[in-house]
Amino acid sequence: MRYRYSWLLLALCLPTLGQAPTDAHVDPGDVGGKGLAILSDKILTAAWRGEQVVNHGVILVKDGKIQAVGPQRSTTIPTGYETIDVGERWLAPGFVELHCHAAGASLLAGVNDLNDMVYLTNPGLRSSPAAEPGVQTLRMGIAGGVTTVLYIPGSGTNIGGQGLLLKTAFNRFEENLVRNPGSLKLAQWGNPESWAFGVQMTFEHWNTRNTLTRGIAYAKRWEAYEKGEGPEPAFNLQWEVFRDLTKGEIAISTHTQMYQVVLMTITMVARDMGLPVFLDHSTIGGWLTGALAKKYGVPAIVGPRSIDPNFSRGMINWARNKHEGTRGIAAGYQEQGMEMVGFNTDSPIIAQEDLLLNAAMGVRYGLDDKNMAALRGLTIVPAIACKQGDRLGSLEPGKDADILVADGYPPDPRTTFSIVFVNGRRAYDAERDGRRW
Repeated sequence: MRYRYSWLLLALCLPTLGQAPTDAHVDPGDVGGKGLAILSDKILTAAWRGEQVVNHGVILVKDGKIQAVGPQRSTTIPTGYETIDVGERWLAPGFVELHCHAAGASLLAGVNDLNDMVYLTNPGLRSSPAAEPGVQTLRMGIAGGVTTVLYIPGSGTNIGGQGLLLKTAFNRFEENLVRNPGSLKLAQWGNPESWAFGVQMTFEHWNTRNTLTRGIAYAKRWEAYEKGEGPEPAFNLQWEVFRDLTKGEIAISTHTQMYQVVLMTITMVARDMGLPVFLDHSTIGGWLTGALAKKYGVPAIVGPRSIDPNFSRGMINWARNKHEGTRGIAAGYQEQGMEMVGFNTDSPIIAQEDLLLNAAMGVRYGLDDKNMAALRGLTIVPAIACKQGDRLGSLEPGKDADILVADGYPPDPRTTFSIVFVNGRRAYDAERDGRRW
């Protein structure tokens, strides 16, 4: 019996281990106080369009937002602003991770408050109640430059539920919250076909189309009511997320891989249904859809696999339409004309702090990085994909002041981060907190 109680005690204690002890660990910064000016020899803005690099620049921050980015010689620092000069260290936007399963209760303790496996489609299921600020996985992630994550249900069912967009820095849910819901999670083959008695690909596609059609119909009834063109619909929490989707305020994040399955995601969800969607994983020949994905505005977020290896003939036959030979997946999409290529870890499959390594692997296996595609794939591309491009992903006026202080090019695996600002607050400092990554 004593062993049973020992395990119970361990399970109760482990969720709190490694958490930031108090909010005092995060500097108040300029929240409700004085502004901040950060000087650097090189600023990488990662803007979707426009100037990408500002040499000998300064970033002005006030109330958690970026006020200005420009050359030091022509940018006036307002009186009373705190000034930090990082010298030769570079400034870059915080990373945005769109495939995170590691923002909940302690996995070490075996605690999981999120189970999407009850029904084959669960559009009303929310991941937000299972989120736990301050967990060690997020603290390690921020040391690796990750300032925003999309915490999503698993891939064991077709529609697992709603994702949650949150910052990684703070100990209160409300401070971390970016958007809830942050996405709707769709899984297309690879895992859900084994649900219950084995639904297989054909039924999954039918079931997905049926669920999306019903959700869109619900959203359209509300749209008609709001325009004065129909009666007030009965409220149904199961379908409410589709009102956000049809307005383009969030996107569907799709666990998908293999050419014909990725093809179905693009044609069914984006082309036929007209819903915003991005691809997650995107592997095993999925890059062959690149030209079509570009046509319908479907970003590809690649990971945790970085390559399609030279599979055996049996694997090629199983995957269907799989090309032969080793291929870098991000490079494959890029060669098809895609600019919207990002990276993910599927954390904790790969540790959250190792997100930049996936971008480095993309370059190692052929991604052309002359226009900073690797950095953009960690920042502005995922921000746009999750409909937060006006708030996250680049160092531009009006956006959240999520800023990395790096000793080199951020996607380079030799790079480390000495300071990470989130919402203008010093959330991680290697000298103060001890280097974690």
